[in-house]
Amino acid sequence: MVTVETAMDLEPHTGKPLGATEWMEITQAQIDAFAELTGDDHWIHIDVDRAAREQPGGKTIAHGLFLLSLIPRLQRQLFRIERRGAGLNYGYDRVRFTAPVPADSHVRLVQTVAAATRRGQGTQLALTSTIEIKGSERPALVAEGLLLIEDEQLSE
Repeated sequence: MVTVETAMDLEPHTGKPLGATEWMEITQAQIDAFAELTGDDHWIHIDVDRAAREQPGGKTIAHGLFLLSLIPRLQRQLFRIERRGAGLNYGYDRVRFTAPVPADSHVRLVQTVAAATRRGQGTQLALTSTIEIKGSERPALVAEGLLLIEDEQLSE
């Protein structure tokens, strides 16, 4: 875990991996809940019997957007900013889903600081996030995301 005082203190880490998270199991129940929440109920995600017959590997696969949505949760294992104000997920410049994640697979996040730049009253962090699949050479996804972290507002 990398711990810094302010978001700008991540700048010296530019180009260096912050580390890898613990492995997280992707269960069918999680996939089903994501399908229910988003309405993306395509059979490749939720029909276990059909997937057993028709999918390579015989399993349903996780939604790419489900995996992308895990990044904020997982990155809490990688870095902590002690003195900070509000944070805003500013978006992604590039997202690629590079390999399917079958149900019951284990994934982890590896994250690298691409840039830390002063922006107004805070810092914009550019982070390269890679979701790896245990036992696979290809990652599930690679995303280039942006976070805006406001400076801590001190009360007077």
